[in-house]
Amino acid sequence: MALDILTWPAPMLSEVCPPVETFDDDLAKLADDMLETMYAAPGRGLAAPQVARTERMFVMDVAWKDGAADPFICVNPEILSASHETALGEEGCLSIPGVTMQVDRPVAIRLAWQTPDGKRLERDLTGAAARCAQHELDHLNGILIFRRVPDDMRARYEAQYRDTLA
Repeated sequence: MALDILTWPAPMLSEVCPPVETFDDDLAKLADDMLETMYAAPGRGLAAPQVARTERMFVMDVAWKDGAADPFICVNPEILSASHETALGEEGCLSIPGVTMQVDRPVAIRLAWQTPDGKRLERDLTGAAARCAQHELDHLNGILIFRRVPDDMRARYEAQYRDTLA
């Protein structure tokens, strides 16, 4: 079932999500609904607070727009390490539709997470996957991409977003 996506400045988008402690069919169903919502949006990632949920979980699929779907569900994700090398890259956000921003992020990370059934996994991510995972993890920490750009640019991007609503 597709879910409604919250848009900025919805207060829930600024809240930190607590760790998931119950791994059950409801969590798996939420992950499926989030994937359906992300694909329909159409986006490459979606975090639980974007659909008014507090579970510490995000879904992503950076490949589906260019090829076969490769869904990735991350519960209780954490970055174990990040490269010193960073790069500016264009990022959009389903909660800030119509605006893209240049955001500086590490180009590679080591991510640990749990599956919806509680299994712990780790993976090295680079490129678009690393960028997307960092973006979605920011959502779980109550951080929107507005906070990842210099203040003068933030004001410009916020104004641009408000213009899209007018």
